[in-house]
Amino acid sequence: MQQYEIVIVLTPLLSVEVAAEAIAKYSKVLTDNGAEIVQEDNWGLRKLAYPIQKKTTGYYHLTEFKAPGDLINKLEVELRRDERVLRFLTIALDKHAVAYNDKKRSGAFNKKPKTEEAAH
Repeated sequence: MQQYEIVIVLTPLLSVEVAAEAIAKYSKVLTDNGAEIVQEDNWGLRKLAYPIQKKTTGYYHLTEFKAPGDLINKLEVELRRDERVLRFLTIALDKHAVAYNDKKRSGAFNKKPKTEEAAH
């Protein structure tokens, strides 16, 4: 199974509960079709780089998952049919991106390098 990442941008007019329900729907589509969700990250309400449908903000959600390739088409058809979704982007991860994401999840990038304190 290939590893993927998808970022979904939902319309800002939704309440937090409705946005969470929409994301849960797509997580269920993934798991019902044999995908394994590796990580989910809700980025919340963010400013868009450019207006989409006269909206300047959107709810961002990132999901990293392992799935068979034929599932991506099913998922994207569902996303295109949903008017709550402004944009989405699915990316197939190569071995370097998978390794990077594993390091990021383990907190390897959050550690401060050890420095010797100089005596003043």
